[in-house]
Amino acid sequence: MTDKNGELDRRAVITALGLAQILAWGTSFYFPAVFATAIVADTGWPLAWVVSGTSIGLLVAGLISPQVGRIIDRHGGRPVMLASSLFFTVGLAGAGLAPNLPLYLLAWAVIGIGMGTGLYDAVFAALGRLYGHDARGPITNLTLFGGFASTVCWPLSAFMIDHAGWRVACLIYAGLHLAIALPLQMSVIRRAVPRAVSDKTDNPDLRAEPARIENETLIFALLAVLLSIAAGIGSIVIVNFMIFLQARGVDYAVAVSLGALFGPAQVGARVVERLFGKSYHPIWTMVASCTLMAIGLLLLLFSVPALVLIILIYGAGYGISWIGRGTLPLALFGPRRFPRLMGKLAFPSLIVQAAAPSAGAWLIEARGADVTIGVLTILALINVVLIGALWTACRARISEDA
Repeated sequence: MTDKNGELDRRAVITALGLAQILAWGTSFYFPAVFATAIVADTGWPLAWVVSGTSIGLLVAGLISPQVGRIIDRHGGRPVMLASSLFFTVGLAGAGLAPNLPLYLLAWAVIGIGMGTGLYDAVFAALGRLYGHDARGPITNLTLFGGFASTVCWPLSAFMIDHAGWRVACLIYAGLHLAIALPLQMSVIRRAVPRAVSDKTDNPDLRAEPARIENETLIFALLAVLLSIAAGIGSIVIVNFMIFLQARGVDYAVAVSLGALFGPAQVGARVVERLFGKSYHPIWTMVASCTLMAIGLLLLLFSVPALVLIILIYGAGYGISWIGRGTLPLALFGPRRFPRLMGKLAFPSLIVQAAAPSAGAWLIEARGADVTIGVLTILALINVVLIGALWTACRARISEDA
């Protein structure tokens, strides 16, 4: 399906990439929620080490993210998307066949390369390279697919584990990356014009832009800290969400039912962003995200009984934080520099995501769930201050885009 210029229809591109995102997130970030218990029961490996596989993957993804951004900047997203599917395939097959814990963790390091080349940050950069200033809509649409990763993969994983075991489930997922995600991504991400050539084009989105913007160092630092804090809060809350609800006196079965609202809250907020996002600057997406996450955690901290409302508010804020993570740097720094800067921004954020679950578990064990929620609330309020400072620092840039 192509448009009048011979380019692939964006709906086809985002649908293909979105399906690959569901599989990528479901077999990496959301993997332990269903697999961990089965792996421990079968192997006797310590639960903490089994779950730490995801942290290893995130750490590796963070370490390679600057280089991934440079590759996308020079060559477009095609080689990176190809690599992501292949590394997911090899890593998941390795995890499923691992005879011992060290080889299982080594497989997660390979999966981490797939995460660094195939999750949001890399794909956002590829879309920025592909569509320039028009990438905001595709980025938002892509997150709508990603929001269904747990909805699709958690029950699918549970079904495969129950009927075939966790090892076979890993091998099936490896096969799906090779047989479905790889051809889907290769069919819609074509070879890009090398950057040395694109710099000479008449397309203003692809020509070299000014080297720096006003207050760039401060803006970049504020954005990096803000995105890292948001990612850290999100990781701790997702991993320990049931514990937090139970600390508020909620029965486990009820907590599971309430947790099911988290995904729809994210997707619902992303739909709102998709419908109205073109009418305002992406800075306001991040303002809304930081504010909603802080309000949700404040209500949880003070034990407000409206838990459904709390989940919807916090989930909405967290859901659109991923949109702002891609669209705000694009708007502030422009498409010419976006892939490289996206890689640099992803580095601290992914490192924090890797460390956050362990830090959260330690804090809960040492101080309890209430203190942990308090710390997360303070961090969320700090992010509200940071987004205000960021808005002040880049007012001139926002005015230019208005």
